[in-house]
Amino acid sequence: MGVILEVFQKWIWCWEYGNGNGDGVKCISGVEGVPLSTQWGPQGYFYPIQIAQYGLSHYSKNLTEKAPHVEVYETAGDGIGVGNGVGNGEWTVPKGCSLTTVWDKARLTAVKQFSCPESSEGVSLELNNGRDFIISFDLKLLGNGSVSVVLETTERSQPFTVHYVSSTQLIALRDRDIFYGIGARAAWSTLTRDLLTDLRKGVGLSNTKAVKQTKIMPKRVLRLVAKGRGLLDNVTVSATAHMAAFFAASRWLLRNQDERGGWPIMVTRKLGEGFKSLDPGWYSAMAQGQAMSTLVRAYQLTKEPAFLGAALRATAPFKLPAEQRGVKAVFMNRHEWYEEYPTTPSSFVLNGFMYSLIGLYDLKETAGEKLGKEARLLYERGMESLKAMLPLFDTGSGSVYDLRHFMLGTAPNLARWDYHTTHINQLQLLSSIDDAPLFRDFLKRWKSYLRGGRAKHN
Repeated sequence: MGVILEVFQKWIWCWEYGNGNGDGVKCISGVEGVPLSTQWGPQGYFYPIQIAQYGLSHYSKNLTEKAPHVEVYETAGDGIGVGNGVGNGEWTVPKGCSLTTVWDKARLTAVKQFSCPESSEGVSLELNNGRDFIISFDLKLLGNGSVSVVLETTERSQPFTVHYVSSTQLIALRDRDIFYGIGARAAWSTLTRDLLTDLRKGVGLSNTKAVKQTKIMPKRVLRLVAKGRGLLDNVTVSATAHMAAFFAASRWLLRNQDERGGWPIMVTRKLGEGFKSLDPGWYSAMAQGQAMSTLVRAYQLTKEPAFLGAALRATAPFKLPAEQRGVKAVFMNRHEWYEEYPTTPSSFVLNGFMYSLIGLYDLKETAGEKLGKEARLLYERGMESLKAMLPLFDTGSGSVYDLRHFMLGTAPNLARWDYHTTHINQLQLLSSIDDAPLFRDFLKRWKSYLRGGRAKHN
């Protein structure tokens, strides 16, 4: 049946969590191009679940939205750009700076070469775009340098400037200047940035878990300014760049998978009273599953074997119990379960388990009979467990998030309505590939709970 039905995915890959704008995101890293989470720590860390969801939500948006309007400002004369005497796309070169058009042998294209002391105003390209706020350009730096974007905002006084600089500093704010380190960029690469997110994360910078709320919005992209020495090409401004975000997430997953096939989570996680803390370096079945879903889509689009290879290696932690740094738990010595949080004692979180099953399904369907055999067995075992254990998650008026009431003998951990809705959406998706009557019954009942329905009483 191919990769899981994409039509459901706007529900499944939760957009607020995944788009980089949410409260739990410190900023989008300039070096890696993916979000840094502050969910469990103010310093910011790469959280594989959030990175996969960032990729998948942009992938879904790309399927459901029409192609964006793209304004081209600079192609170094070998393409059609705005400007050429129209006003947009005009360069200003102050004294002491140079800007030339040179032929790049490696790219077989003309590019702009700039050379400007850091102390100068820099060479600037007029953009003057009040419509869209995603900027993209190809860049190669020859030593230290920066590319900055000057923004008129809803704050009427002076403009803000977002600086993308050749350092590894994550993010900094100095008055009306916001800085993102983008690394050395000594080889050609494309930098794509959402200026709305970059402005708001910069202005809202704080030392607490949440980014400070700010009402500030960009109104107009005024100009791009380059300093130092480097080469620039293909400067564009567009409404969206979903596939750039999707591939940033996919390539991050490729670069950061470890030798055990996992994406270790490098923060301490305490699920609740009675559970031992998970020390940094733990794996999550949900992260593994969502990474699989991301990687197989990247493989389908590019046919690069590395993406499929990484997705296949990601099954390894599913075969190991939590005490051996895996994600497998067994309920009542009978039912195998894949843990979002491989706690001691086991916690059996429902939504994370279903996300892992969706990832295994995507992988087995993409990899085919032979390569996908392991994913298929893990998926089938997991689906058996889901069918056997789903009744344990039904309260008669809602669902529970996990089984701590059974494992610890405490009060049940009732699922908030947003989690209950996620349970319904996941079940809906799984019932589209497995028509077990049980799934239909649960869907009907769990949907009725949203409208105040209750199970019968004695």
